Amino acid sequence: MTPDLLARLTAARDVKRPVALLTRLDSGAQLLFPDDAVPEALAAEAEAALRADKARNAEQDGAPWFIQPQNPPLRLIVVGAVHIAQALVPMAARLGYAVTVVDPRRAFATEERLGAEVAISSDWPDEAMTALAPDTRTAVVTLTHDPKLDDPALEVALRSPAFYIGCLGSRRTHAKRLERLKEAGLSEAEMSKIHAPVGLDIGAVTAPEIAVSILAQIVAARRGAASETARGPKSDKT
Repeated sequence: MTPDLLARLTAARDVKRPVALLTRLDSGAQLLFPDDAVPEALAAEAEAALRADKARNAEQDGAPWFIQPQNPPLRLIVVGAVHIAQALVPMAARLGYAVTVVDPRRAFATEERLGAEVAISSDWPDEAMTALAPDTRTAVVTLTHDPKLDDPALEVALRSPAFYIGCLGSRRTHAKRLERLKEAGLSEAEMSKIHAPVGLDIGAVTAPEIAVSILAQIVAARRGAASETARGPKSDKT
């Protein structure tokens, strides 16, 4: 690897920008996607490797290539250390997400309630979200049902490139949420990113079941599955 390529790869990692390293196996030549000019067919293979988060072999004009996705870590930011969060955190960790729970209510946001595998922020949600800087590999879920906590976090998250943003609350609750966010200056395009009621509609009732529905929707959003549009656990009535 040349010093220039290494520097560009390091710079992409530092700002959490997904790139793919393409190596021509018969010559050792290397390219960085999407920064360098890459043939269309090879670019499609690189995009597929980034989506799948898995290395792959490819061929271009009879030459063998090896494609290594260099994705930032998967992250899940949960606003609200509630019962659903207690179920959601360990499940998300098992799926490879680095989880941060944001809740300024210190009695709720404790390692005893959430487990040792989670990072906890007691900052006010907008400050925490700004510091965490959601990127294209970040999912955000708000669970407090308290506009004073959820809304500030959403105002930051909706202006970020987070690939998923979900909010607990019924359709009526969400309609009121949208009114508040509009008054706060959010655009229709930004607000349309919200998945609400959060989670796939699988008839979930208990906190662990709702956590499953949320994770299923996050996976569907990440993988581009059509079923991702079916939203809302049945128990979300408030």
